[in-house]
Amino acid sequence: MHSRDPDAIVVGAGPNGLTAAAYLARAGLSVLVLEAEQEPGGAVRTREVTLPGFRHDLGAAFFPFGQTSPALLPLDLPGAGLVWRHAPIDSAHPAPDGTCASIARDVEATARSLGEDDGPTWRRIAGWHARTRERMLDALLSTPPALGAMLRFGPLNLLRLAQVVLSSGRGFATRTFRTEAARRVVPGLALHTDVGPEDPCGAIVGFMLTLLASSGGFAVPEGGAGAITRALLRRVEEGGGGVRCGARVEQILVREGRAVAVRLAGGEEISARRAIVADLAAPTLYLRLLDAGVVPARIQRAMRRFRQGFGTFKMDWALDGPVPWSHEDAARAAVVHAGDSLDDLAAFTRQVRAGALPDHPYLVIGQQSLVDPTRAPAGRHTLWAYSRVPSSIDGGWAASRERFADRVEARLEELAPGFRRRILARAIWSPDDLEAMDANLLGGDLGGGSADIRHQLFFRPVFPYFRYRTPVRGLYLGSSYAHPGAGVHGACGRNAALAVLEDEG
Repeated sequence: MHSRDPDAIVVGAGPNGLTAAAYLARAGLSVLVLEAEQEPGGAVRTREVTLPGFRHDLGAAFFPFGQTSPALLPLDLPGAGLVWRHAPIDSAHPAPDGTCASIARDVEATARSLGEDDGPTWRRIAGWHARTRERMLDALLSTPPALGAMLRFGPLNLLRLAQVVLSSGRGFATRTFRTEAARRVVPGLALHTDVGPEDPCGAIVGFMLTLLASSGGFAVPEGGAGAITRALLRRVEEGGGGVRCGARVEQILVREGRAVAVRLAGGEEISARRAIVADLAAPTLYLRLLDAGVVPARIQRAMRRFRQGFGTFKMDWALDGPVPWSHEDAARAAVVHAGDSLDDLAAFTRQVRAGALPDHPYLVIGQQSLVDPTRAPAGRHTLWAYSRVPSSIDGGWAASRERFADRVEARLEELAPGFRRRILARAIWSPDDLEAMDANLLGGDLGGGSADIRHQLFFRPVFPYFRYRTPVRGLYLGSSYAHPGAGVHGACGRNAALAVLEDEG
C-alpha cells in the first residue's frame, strides 16, 4: 500500500454510501467514494428530462425520514445548505367516488379529513406516535437486534407495534377504521414497496409510512432531490473525504480472507488500508464483484434466488398549470395516492404478481412544484408518478412503454378531469430504464429487495450477515439491501460505518 491509499473505500455514491463516508470521515479516517456514474447521488438526483426549466427527480422525491432519521440528524444537512419545503397535506388518497382521506402533519386537519367515524381513532394513533417517535425510529433504524433501543422504546410500545406487525394491511385497516376512505390509506402506502393488502404481516410498512407522513411529513428538498446529495457531499468533503465519479468498480480484491483493494473497469487498482463499504445491491456484491472462491456456497445460492421487490414504472410530466384534481385535498397535497379501495389495491397486487400489466394502476403521484417554485417556470408545474409493475413482461418493455403510460394518464384523468390537456411533455421510465440510471435498482426495484416480513431484520439480506459485515473481513454492506432497507434515511450507511469503526477500534 502507498501512503496516499485511503483508510476506507466506499463503493457507490448513493445516499447510504455518502452517509457512510461522512461518518467515517468524521471519525478521522481518510475516505474515497467511488461512483460508476458521471454524477453522485444514485437514485437521489434531479435533472431536466422533459423541457428546459422543468426539474424532475430521477428517483426518490419525497423524504419522510429527512428530518427525523437518527442517521441524518447528526449530519445537520440543513446546515450544509439543504432547505425543506412542506405542503399543507402530506398524503391524499382520493377515489372517483369523491371521497378522500388525507394525512397531514396537523393532527386536527387529519382528524377532520377522516371525519366523525375515524377522526378520534387518528387522534389516539397520532398522540401515541408523538410520544414515541424518536425512540421508535432509533429502535427500528439501528443495527439489529438493537436491544438497548428496544428497551428504551418500552415493552408496552413494543407490544402495540407487534400487534401491527402480525396483521395484514387489510386486517389492520378493517379492524382500526370504519370508512373505506380511511381503510385504503395504510395498505395504499404499503404499496410504495411490494407489500399487498392481504400479505401476512404486511401492515407494518404502510403503518410506518402513515406515521411518518404525519410527523416528518413527505418533505420536498428545495431545488430537487439532488440537494440532499449536495449536502451529503459537503459533509464528506468537510471531513477530508473525496468522491470520484466515472469510476466503476469491477472487482473487490481479497487476500488472506480480507478485502484489501478494488479494481476499476480500466484495470486501475486502489487499495484500502482498513475497510471497504459497498453501497451496492447484495447480489451484485456477492455474485459479480467478489471471486466465487471467497463467498460461501450457501451465500451464493441465497443470492441467486434473492427475492427482489416489484418493478417500477415511473413518469414525469411538464404541465402548463396545476393538476385539476376533483378533490381539493389532492390539490394541496405533496403526494397523492391513486387506489380506490382495499379490493382495488388487492386486485392490482395480484395482477403484478401474475406478471401482467395492471389495467387499473395504483399510483404514487408527486407534486413537488406546488411547494418548490424552483422546479418549473412561473405558472407551470412538474408532476412525478410511479406504479408498481412486473420487472419484465412478455415482449419486453420497449413494446409496452407508451401503452402503459397512456393507461397511467387515463388513471390520473379519472381523478383530475382535464389533466391530459395540461400536458406539455412527458418522460417515461420503465424498469429497464431505472436500472440503467442506477445499477442498484435491479429490475426497477426501488427497495433493495422485497419488503416482505421474511426478508427483514435477521434475514436482510441473508442470515447470519445482517449486521453489515460480510463473510470477507474488512468488507461491509451499507446499502438498502441491508437493514432497515428502503428509504432515504442513511441508516444502512451509518450502521455499516459504525461496524467499521467498532472493528477498527
